[in-house]
Amino acid sequence: MNIVQVNGVQYSGGVTTARNPRPARHDRDSVVDAAMTILDEHGLADLTMRRLATELEVQPSALYWHFENKQSLLAAVADRIVGAALTPPPSEGDWRLAASQAASRIHDALLTYRDGAEVVLSTHALGLGSDAARRLLADALARGHEPAVAATAATAVLHFVLGHTSLVQQRMQADSVGAAAPGVGLDEQLAGPDRVFDVGIELLLGGLAELQRSRPASPARLQRSAETAG
Repeated sequence: MNIVQVNGVQYSGGVTTARNPRPARHDRDSVVDAAMTILDEHGLADLTMRRLATELEVQPSALYWHFENKQSLLAAVADRIVGAALTPPPSEGDWRLAASQAASRIHDALLTYRDGAEVVLSTHALGLGSDAARRLLADALARGHEPAVAATAATAVLHFVLGHTSLVQQRMQADSVGAAAPGVGLDEQLAGPDRVFDVGIELLLGGLAELQRSRPASPARLQRSAETAG
Protein backbone atom coordinates (compact mmCIF):
# COMPACT_ATOMS: atom_id res chain seq x y z
CA MET A 1 0.00 0.00 0.00
CA ASN A 2 1.31 3.46 -0.91
CA ILE A 3 1.20 6.52 1.34
CA VAL A 4 0.45 9.88 -0.21
CA GLN A 5 1.26 13.05 1.72
CA VAL A 6 -0.43 16.33 0.79
CA ASN A 7 0.30 19.46 2.83
CA GLY A 8 1.21 17.38 5.84
CA VAL A 9 -1.84 15.11 5.54
CA GLN A 10 -1.07 11.45 4.90
CA TYR A 11 -3.51 9.25 3.02
CA SER A 12 -3.42 5.53 2.42
CA GLY A 13 -4.28 4.25 -1.04
CA GLY A 14 -3.00 4.52 -4.55
CA VAL A 15 -0.66 7.27 -5.65
CA THR A 16 -1.97 9.94 -7.97
CA THR A 17 -1.95 8.80 -11.56
CA ALA A 18 -4.30 9.14 -14.49
CA ARG A 19 -6.00 5.93 -13.37
CA ASN A 20 -5.73 6.63 -9.60
CA PRO A 21 -7.20 10.06 -8.79
CA ARG A 22 -5.79 11.89 -5.79
CA PRO A 23 -7.75 11.00 -2.61
CA ALA A 24 -10.00 13.82 -1.48
CA ARG A 25 -8.45 16.02 1.18
CA HIS A 26 -10.51 16.40 4.32
CA ASP A 27 -11.56 19.91 5.25
CA ARG A 28 -12.73 21.31 8.57
CA ASP A 29 -16.40 20.51 7.93
CA SER A 30 -15.72 16.88 7.02
CA VAL A 31 -13.66 16.43 10.19
CA VAL A 32 -16.57 17.78 12.25
CA ASP A 33 -18.96 15.50 10.34
CA ALA A 34 -16.88 12.47 11.28
CA ALA A 35 -16.58 13.63 14.90
CA MET A 36 -20.34 13.96 15.21
CA THR A 37 -20.85 10.47 13.78
CA ILE A 38 -18.49 9.01 16.39
CA LEU A 39 -20.20 11.05 19.12
CA ASP A 40 -23.65 9.83 18.17
CA GLU A 41 -22.68 6.20 17.67
CA HIS A 42 -20.20 5.71 20.51
CA GLY A 43 -20.45 8.68 22.91
CA LEU A 44 -18.14 11.43 24.08
CA ALA A 45 -15.73 9.09 25.89
CA ASP A 46 -14.85 7.41 22.59
CA LEU A 47 -14.46 10.64 20.63
CA THR A 48 -10.66 10.74 20.67
CA MET A 49 -8.33 12.32 18.14
CA ARG A 50 -6.83 8.90 17.40
CA ARG A 51 -10.22 7.32 16.71
CA LEU A 52 -11.24 10.28 14.59
CA ALA A 53 -8.04 10.00 12.55
CA THR A 54 -8.66 6.29 12.03
CA GLU A 55 -12.19 7.04 10.84
CA LEU A 56 -10.83 9.57 8.33
CA GLU A 57 -7.89 7.34 7.35
CA VAL A 58 -5.28 9.96 8.19
CA GLN A 59 -2.53 10.31 10.76
CA PRO A 60 -3.65 11.92 14.06
CA SER A 61 -1.25 14.81 13.42
CA ALA A 62 -3.21 15.68 10.28
CA LEU A 63 -6.18 16.76 12.39
CA TYR A 64 -4.16 19.59 13.88
CA TRP A 65 -4.11 21.33 10.52
CA HIS A 66 -7.79 22.04 11.19
CA PHE A 67 -8.02 22.19 14.99
CA GLU A 68 -5.45 23.37 17.50
CA ASN A 69 -6.48 20.74 20.05
CA LYS A 70 -9.36 18.48 21.05
CA GLN A 71 -11.09 21.31 22.93
CA SER A 72 -11.31 23.41 19.78
CA LEU A 73 -12.67 20.40 17.89
CA LEU A 74 -15.35 19.87 20.54
CA ALA A 75 -16.20 23.58 20.35
CA ALA A 76 -16.87 23.17 16.62
CA VAL A 77 -18.99 20.10 17.35
CA ALA A 78 -20.90 22.06 19.99
CA ASP A 79 -21.54 24.89 17.53
CA ARG A 80 -22.87 22.39 15.00
CA ILE A 81 -25.21 20.84 17.59
CA VAL A 82 -26.56 24.22 18.70
CA GLY A 83 -26.85 25.39 15.10
CA ALA A 84 -30.00 23.35 14.62
CA ALA A 85 -31.79 25.62 17.11
CA LEU A 86 -30.85 28.93 15.58
CA THR A 87 -33.90 29.65 13.45
CA PRO A 88 -35.21 33.08 14.43
CA PRO A 89 -38.42 33.11 16.48
CA PRO A 90 -41.61 34.24 14.75
CA SER A 91 -42.00 38.00 14.59
CA GLU A 92 -45.35 37.82 16.36
CA GLY A 93 -45.71 36.85 20.01
CA ASP A 94 -44.55 38.39 23.27
CA TRP A 95 -41.18 37.91 24.92
CA ARG A 96 -42.28 34.99 27.09
CA LEU A 97 -43.52 32.96 24.15
CA ALA A 98 -40.44 33.76 22.08
CA ALA A 99 -38.07 32.87 24.93
CA SER A 100 -39.94 29.66 25.72
CA GLN A 101 -39.80 28.57 22.09
CA ALA A 102 -36.09 29.39 21.86
CA ALA A 103 -35.34 27.40 25.01
CA SER A 104 -37.28 24.41 23.67
CA ARG A 105 -35.40 24.50 20.37
CA ILE A 106 -32.05 24.51 22.17
CA HIS A 107 -33.23 21.66 24.41
CA ASP A 108 -34.32 19.59 21.39
CA ALA A 109 -31.05 20.29 19.54
CA LEU A 110 -29.00 19.08 22.51
CA LEU A 111 -31.00 15.86 22.66
CA THR A 112 -30.48 15.15 18.97
CA TYR A 113 -26.98 13.77 19.54
CA ARG A 114 -25.75 11.35 22.17
CA ASP A 115 -23.93 13.33 24.89
CA GLY A 116 -24.84 16.51 23.01
CA ALA A 117 -25.69 18.42 26.17
CA GLU A 118 -22.41 17.41 27.83
CA VAL A 119 -20.40 18.57 24.82
CA VAL A 120 -22.13 21.96 24.71
CA LEU A 121 -22.03 22.37 28.50
CA SER A 122 -18.31 21.67 28.77
CA THR A 123 -17.57 23.94 25.81
CA HIS A 124 -19.65 26.73 27.36
CA ALA A 125 -17.90 26.28 30.72
CA LEU A 126 -14.51 26.76 29.04
CA GLY A 127 -15.67 29.86 27.18
CA LEU A 128 -15.11 28.20 23.81
CA GLY A 129 -17.33 28.04 20.76
CA SER A 130 -19.91 30.57 19.70
CA ASP A 131 -22.33 32.44 21.93
CA ALA A 132 -25.21 31.78 19.54
CA ALA A 133 -27.52 29.93 21.96
CA ARG A 134 -27.37 32.67 24.59
CA ARG A 135 -27.85 35.36 21.94
CA LEU A 136 -30.93 33.56 20.61
CA LEU A 137 -32.45 33.66 24.09
CA ALA A 138 -31.32 37.25 24.67
CA ASP A 139 -32.93 38.43 21.43
CA ALA A 140 -36.22 36.82 22.45
CA LEU A 141 -36.09 38.30 25.95
CA ALA A 142 -35.18 41.73 24.58
CA ARG A 143 -38.72 41.99 23.20
CA GLY A 144 -39.84 42.90 26.70
CA HIS A 145 -36.70 43.85 28.63
CA GLU A 146 -33.74 46.17 28.48
CA PRO A 147 -30.65 44.64 26.81
CA ALA A 148 -28.70 44.22 30.06
CA VAL A 149 -31.61 42.45 31.77
CA ALA A 150 -32.24 40.29 28.70
CA ALA A 151 -28.56 39.26 28.56
CA THR A 152 -28.44 38.23 32.23
CA ALA A 153 -31.76 36.40 32.05
CA ALA A 154 -30.65 34.62 28.87
CA THR A 155 -27.58 33.31 30.68
CA ALA A 156 -29.74 32.00 33.53
CA VAL A 157 -32.16 30.28 31.16
CA LEU A 158 -29.32 28.76 29.15
CA HIS A 159 -27.71 27.38 32.31
CA PHE A 160 -30.99 25.72 33.24
CA VAL A 161 -31.40 24.24 29.75
CA LEU A 162 -27.84 22.87 29.72
CA GLY A 163 -28.04 21.44 33.22
CA HIS A 164 -31.47 19.89 32.81
CA THR A 165 -30.70 18.36 29.42
CA SER A 166 -27.38 16.94 30.66
CA LEU A 167 -29.23 15.26 33.52
CA VAL A 168 -31.86 13.86 31.17
CA GLN A 169 -29.28 12.44 28.76
CA GLN A 170 -27.29 10.82 31.55
CA ARG A 171 -30.46 9.23 32.89
CA MET A 172 -31.46 8.01 29.43
CA GLN A 173 -28.07 6.40 28.93
CA ALA A 174 -28.13 4.83 32.38
CA ASP A 175 -31.60 3.43 31.68
CA SER A 176 -30.41 2.00 28.34
CA VAL A 177 -27.75 -0.14 30.04
CA GLY A 178 -29.79 -0.95 33.13
CA ALA A 179 -27.61 1.12 35.43
CA ALA A 180 -30.32 3.42 36.82
CA ALA A 181 -32.34 2.40 39.86
CA PRO A 182 -35.93 1.70 38.73
CA GLY A 183 -38.65 4.07 39.85
CA VAL A 184 -36.20 6.67 41.14
CA GLY A 185 -35.31 10.07 39.74
CA LEU A 186 -36.69 11.89 36.73
CA ASP A 187 -39.60 9.57 36.05
CA GLU A 188 -40.99 10.35 39.49
CA GLN A 189 -40.81 14.10 39.09
CA LEU A 190 -43.92 15.83 37.76
CA ALA A 191 -44.71 13.08 35.24
CA GLY A 192 -41.30 13.04 33.60
CA PRO A 193 -38.40 15.18 32.38
CA ASP A 194 -40.38 17.04 29.71
CA ARG A 195 -42.76 18.30 32.38
CA VAL A 196 -39.82 19.30 34.59
CA PHE A 197 -38.35 21.27 31.69
CA ASP A 198 -41.61 23.11 31.00
CA VAL A 199 -42.11 23.97 34.67
CA GLY A 200 -38.51 25.16 35.02
CA ILE A 201 -38.78 27.50 32.05
CA GLU A 202 -42.12 28.82 33.31
CA LEU A 203 -40.65 29.50 36.74
CA LEU A 204 -37.70 31.40 35.28
CA LEU A 205 -39.77 33.47 32.86
CA GLY A 206 -42.56 34.03 35.39
CA GLY A 207 -40.02 35.19 37.95
CA LEU A 208 -38.52 37.57 35.42
CA ALA A 209 -41.97 38.98 34.64
CA GLU A 210 -42.63 39.51 38.34
CA LEU A 211 -39.25 41.17 38.77
CA GLN A 212 -40.07 43.52 35.92
CA ARG A 213 -43.39 44.46 37.52
CA SER A 214 -41.95 45.03 40.98
CA ARG A 215 -38.76 46.95 40.25
CA PRO A 216 -38.78 50.73 39.70
CA ALA A 217 -38.52 51.90 36.13
CA SER A 218 -35.01 52.94 35.12
CA PRO A 219 -34.35 56.45 33.78
CA ALA A 220 -33.87 54.96 30.31
CA ARG A 221 -37.26 53.26 30.44
CA LEU A 222 -38.94 56.40 31.72
CA GLN A 223 -37.38 58.42 28.92
CA ARG A 224 -38.52 55.94 26.28
CA SER A 225 -42.05 55.96 27.76
CA ALA A 226 -42.13 59.76 27.66
CA GLU A 227 -40.90 59.80 24.07
CA THR A 228 -43.56 57.27 23.08
CA ALA A 229 -46.27 59.24 24.84
CA GLY A 230 -45.13 62.45 23.18
